[in-house]
Amino acid sequence: MHILITNDDGVSAPGLAALASALRNLGKVTVLAPDRNWSASGHVKTLHRPLRVWETKMSDGTVALTTDGAPSDCVALAVLGVIEGELDLVVSGINPLANLGHDVTYSGTVTAAMEATISGLPGLAISLNSLRNRDHELDYKPAAEIACQISRQVMEFGLPQGVLLNINVPDLSMEKVRGVEITQQGQRLYRQALVQRDDPRGRAYYWIGGDSPTGVLEPGTDFWALDKGFVSVTPLHLDLTAHAARGKIESWALRID
Repeated sequence: MHILITNDDGVSAPGLAALASALRNLGKVTVLAPDRNWSASGHVKTLHRPLRVWETKMSDGTVALTTDGAPSDCVALAVLGVIEGELDLVVSGINPLANLGHDVTYSGTVTAAMEATISGLPGLAISLNSLRNRDHELDYKPAAEIACQISRQVMEFGLPQGVLLNINVPDLSMEKVRGVEITQQGQRLYRQALVQRDDPRGRAYYWIGGDSPTGVLEPGTDFWALDKGFVSVTPLHLDLTAHAARGKIESWALRID
């Protein structure tokens, strides 16, 4: 089995090295990750400038490939021929913060897995539900081991066409993780604020800031699962059509005069 690993935090991120180390137990691993942080970049495909790829080393000294493109570019480059040989699985992560609810549309971690799905490959996104203002160094080993176990089962059973898995892992030891819950996207509560300042020439500029987002702990959702100590596995479909709303919109009898 040939596994492509990428992320959105950059090739030097410790979560990437931990993930690669764990997945080597399943087969051949190739790492192609961005040369810098692309967090909250969304689904990017670079079409208007050339992309470069070169060898570098990860945080553990292991050789990897890196590029000046986005996470989704990494997957596209690999699939289109930068990586020799066919790929069987794409795993993106380990992100140091959870990707829950509406976060999936912003997340470079998740959209790299989406790019894999577009290319017909099974795609997994792995994130760790750590605190933003943590006072300890993150231990990625439990999340990496969980990613390895789920990857093995995905390859055994296969994913439905057009489906990827968004996996969020509680920041707990393996002994304290209660199990796996198959969840749905929960309701993310953003507490954003606009900060306006002036540059030295008196021109306004803006920061989108605010307090850290929260979520609604509704049973069956990704927020609920993590709060209860479970791994949240949310199947995501690339078909964004609101099928339940089609009938209502059709009842409007929309027309063009």
